[in-house]
Amino acid sequence: MRLPLPLAAGLEFSAYQQWTVIGLCALTALVAHLAFAVFNDGVRPFLLDFIHGRTTRNATAAVAFGLSAGFVFGLGAPMALSTGVLNPWLLFLPTDVLGLLAPTRALALLLGAGWGAVVVFGLSGANALAHDLPVDFLTAMQQMSTPILFLFTLFPVLAIVRQFGRAWGAAAGVLELALVVATMELWPKMFAGALAMAAGVLLLIGLALARDLRQSRDTAAGETAASPVASLFGASAARLRRFLPLFALLGAGVAVLAQSHAFGGGEATSFLIAKGEHTEAAQVDFYRAFGFLPLIATTALASGAYAIAGFTFVYPLGYLMPGPLLAAAAGAAVLTAEVLALSAIGRLLGRLPTVRDSSEHLRAAITETLLLAILFGSLMAANAMGGGLGILIVGGLYLLNEAMGRPLVRMAAAPAAVIAGGILLNLLHWLGLFTPPAA
Repeated sequence: MRLPLPLAAGLEFSAYQQWTVIGLCALTALVAHLAFAVFNDGVRPFLLDFIHGRTTRNATAAVAFGLSAGFVFGLGAPMALSTGVLNPWLLFLPTDVLGLLAPTRALALLLGAGWGAVVVFGLSGANALAHDLPVDFLTAMQQMSTPILFLFTLFPVLAIVRQFGRAWGAAAGVLELALVVATMELWPKMFAGALAMAAGVLLLIGLALARDLRQSRDTAAGETAASPVASLFGASAARLRRFLPLFALLGAGVAVLAQSHAFGGGEATSFLIAKGEHTEAAQVDFYRAFGFLPLIATTALASGAYAIAGFTFVYPLGYLMPGPLLAAAAGAAVLTAEVLALSAIGRLLGRLPTVRDSSEHLRAAITETLLLAILFGSLMAANAMGGGLGILIVGGLYLLNEAMGRPLVRMAAAPAAVIAGGILLNLLHWLGLFTPPAA
């Protein structure tokens, strides 16, 4: 079995990567300003009122900030610092807010570029400073990689249990366990969960399609007349198609950033990219996309605003491209095709209710597995940097967040507690009250 370390040494970017990040942050701030794409799925439904002039730019930006701040500082920044790889929460959630807040297009571009510069130049300095501290909490946070990668493998099993019952869930669990063990023994250079995740997702989709096909054969209902909702969806799809050139540019930029391998689209993906396992990272993000596809499609058709990375298929596509020019062309083509197909995808999802429900279960299972993995990994990091005292501080901060009604969302609370705990342990060390454990 391969050990999860070492990961990337730090946030050091080439000039090409720096300018790619700065340019893409400027572009994503512009598209948020124009209200035709944002990254935060929770913000997208609020854009309908803004687009129709029923709410103000400042009010919409305030909503975006409230829904995004915890993820930026509690998840995006800690994940980037611990892996040396950028992520969408750190890059695109702030540009949602900055773009919506900016009163003009020029200012949106400027603010987005400024945030990109802060990320690529500021984080590297913070990363170097943190590694020089007596208690190196960033290296300790690399302990999170093993639970995140392996527990994330189980998300299709949880989704199958919830939707199709214990028997199918048990079968999926046995299948995934057998594939993980076989991969470790037969293909030790491959990420052990790759085949297992593929089998689990395919089994879930197969079960869902089989149920929908049976129901369609048993149902004699014909096509229904167009409804007001269908008309709204059509108007939203038409609005998005008017921005096709910008969507093509956006797809090209996201794919180029992914191809630079300075970026990972998710928690597990960031650790895989940091270890140079780009094929495995592409597999993970490809499977993950199916959990969010119906949500992104329906919110886009309801609001008239798409997602910054579309259905996120541009992430795995970018990881696998051999060069930036091919990545740009492929990313532009994929995002353009997605926008053109939105109406058809919406109609198809309407005819496949079980498949649509499967994505809800997948998304919930992804969140559940990552919550456990991040919490467990954070406690492992706490133990590595401070032993029992580290666990007491980090676990205590997490529990305090729970008791206070979760001012930080659960996904972000544990990594934020590790950083806060690491800072506190360094202060105790400087006061002569704590000696870091031996490496």
